[in-house]
Amino acid sequence: MSFKRLEPEDFLVSSDSITSTMWSTGVPTLTTFFSSSDQIESTSGDYYYSVYQTGSSLSNAEVQFDIAYADILGSGSILYNSIVPENSPTKTIYGQYRTMILEDENSSFIFGKGSNVFTGSNFYVISLERARYKQSLFPGSLNLTLSGSGGTLNLTDDSIDNPLSTFMGSTRVYQLISGSNGTAGTLANSGYVLNSGSYGLVFPDLGTIILNPDALSKTITSLSPSRTNNSDGANPHKLYSAIKSGSSFTINSQETLTSDYLFIRARNSEFNYSENPSFIAGTTGEIIYPQFINSPQVFITTIGLYNDTMDLIAVAKISRPLIKDFTKEALIRVKLDF
Repeated sequence: MSFKRLEPEDFLVSSDSITSTMWSTGVPTLTTFFSSSDQIESTSGDYYYSVYQTGSSLSNAEVQFDIAYADILGSGSILYNSIVPENSPTKTIYGQYRTMILEDENSSFIFGKGSNVFTGSNFYVISLERARYKQSLFPGSLNLTLSGSGGTLNLTDDSIDNPLSTFMGSTRVYQLISGSNGTAGTLANSGYVLNSGSYGLVFPDLGTIILNPDALSKTITSLSPSRTNNSDGANPHKLYSAIKSGSSFTINSQETLTSDYLFIRARNSEFNYSENPSFIAGTTGEIIYPQFINSPQVFITTIGLYNDTMDLIAVAKISRPLIKDFTKEALIRVKLDF
């Protein structure tokens, strides 16, 4: 066994972005949507609806995403306790997303940029099932069709129009606009709604899409939420119906795969002798066959990587034995993915 210390120039770090389909159907676009009456009628149904790719059977149905409605005043849902005003599931949901995203319980969600912004006190939310995507959502792949009373909307993120990432709190965010494949194209107001800001916010690293009801209801009136106090407004069902009627939800996931490349160099004068018992005498350490003294021949099969305390931390096997003698040099590239 022979050892050689690796030098800084023997290391290279590389990263590649890998995209894949989001849905368990294996295709980029989900066109059928189903809910579960058992889930809706359970305790969790007061907070969110789970949406499945099929309604054939529970064994085949998998949650693709959840939808919910949030209201800073707690409107649109039944109070936990009738003597405690504004304390309801919709207020809880608003507080959860405000804490997670804005990181400030006194802040509000702002839709849009520049002079066309709207401060929302309520919103719809689509939360992608964590098992459906890898590291994050892939910006520019989002295409969501909503349809209902009044018309149809084709929504996307603005990652192509605004490639520089912006943040809410410490979370990367894009605006949800009218358009396709990450751009509003030639649409007026850059895909925004006059005096209502954008149609929502897309948080790719959280797998979350927040939708602005004020902007949505300007086109699809059925998406105007019920904000009656201490009353079940069935607002998640309104969004579910709009998604189901639109029959098209496309989005991909993205993963950045980081690789370490190590270049193991065996120069002509190195690694030409072996400590294998078949090569040397066990008692004296002498080479058994005299012809191997000046003209040795060995085969490299394994690369072991050690730390400074000589602990073996990784092993690389080459595909076939590599012959080595004084007339040959070898360069072996080891790739570590994580």
